[in-house]
Amino acid sequence: MIPKTMSLRRRVAIAYTALGFALSLLFSAAVVYVAEDYEAVLVREILRGQAEDYGLRLARSPTAALPRTHRLSGYLRDGRGHDDIPAEYAGLEPGLHEPRREGMDGIHVGVFDTAAGRLVFVIDLRDIEELELHLAWFLAAMIVLGTALAGWLGWLLSAGTIAPVADLAEAVDALPTEPRPTQLAGTVGQDELGRLASAIDAYQARLVEADAHEQAFFADASHELRTPIAVVQGAAEVLLDEPGIDAARVERLRRLERGVQELADLLDAMLGIARRRPVQAESVDAAAFLRGTAESVFQGRPGVAIEVDAAGSVDMPRREAALLLRGVLRWLAGSAGEGIVLLRHAGDELEVAFTGSDGPPGLGGKRSDSGEVPSLTRRLAQHLGWELAAGGPGRIVFRLPS
Repeated sequence: MIPKTMSLRRRVAIAYTALGFALSLLFSAAVVYVAEDYEAVLVREILRGQAEDYGLRLARSPTAALPRTHRLSGYLRDGRGHDDIPAEYAGLEPGLHEPRREGMDGIHVGVFDTAAGRLVFVIDLRDIEELELHLAWFLAAMIVLGTALAGWLGWLLSAGTIAPVADLAEAVDALPTEPRPTQLAGTVGQDELGRLASAIDAYQARLVEADAHEQAFFADASHELRTPIAVVQGAAEVLLDEPGIDAARVERLRRLERGVQELADLLDAMLGIARRRPVQAESVDAAAFLRGTAESVFQGRPGVAIEVDAAGSVDMPRREAALLLRGVLRWLAGSAGEGIVLLRHAGDELEVAFTGSDGPPGLGGKRSDSGEVPSLTRRLAQHLGWELAAGGPGRIVFRLPS
């Protein structure tokens, strides 16, 4: 059982190795079978031929001598009482025999009944059996070498075999995170790999369709959610413009207005991230942009001083950057009534800090004490390509894209 964690190339190489072993073993078995069968046929024909020949000779001349050599020996039992058949062969029935006794491996005995009597021929092939042993060792070595050669060739050929799979994997790996239609099936053949590529294309098409429905939903939600927020904002502005309202009511209305504005910014940020709208950078005056963004957050909070340290222009998406900075400033300041807001831009870094009037940075806003940047702020920064270079209580530093 091949482990599932093994690489595809190793699996192919193992399959080649197993095939090479099976073919080598089958070939060796076939050679042994053919050799044994050929030996049996050859011995049978030799002994039968000798029996027929000497049977005719003995019928014409009863005193004819039977062969007695190191290879072939003949024995006779006739009806006149002559019997020189050795005892170990005397009880054998007519036919071919190969005694299975120690020291007789390779001895073949043929027993034939002829007109001259019973003829027994013994042929000694023990030296040939030694050659068969050599053949067996040769075949065993061939099995080992054949298996090793098959494994080596499998390892080499598997690289080309799995190359289309690796190419398809790289193509899939290069796909963007956003759903995109693909045409991977056209880059591979019309085989199992082509079916896999077609399945990926079909899956991508379903993702594109689902994404289109999702974007349509976000568009509808954005439109429908902005309407009640705009109504609440308008109502708060109208109430603030009423003459003769007391200071406590004004403060409550301003808190309501700030909460609604924060809710609107959060909604814009969330929907902007979800809809994956591409951002368009534009050149903005750094000092004016930073000061205007901070003032939009702390409007109506006279106890907050704004300090801006920036010069020149910077390229950034104005609307999305303002959303991000307003969210960061609200998170840093929290509910602190007084403090100092610092916005500094130098090179590719943008620093945002808040120092509360009652202690070190971050202690004025209870939500910033932990130093953990809200997840929505992180996501919006990633959407803009801003890297969070440093963060902590009361201070955040972004590294802007070049």
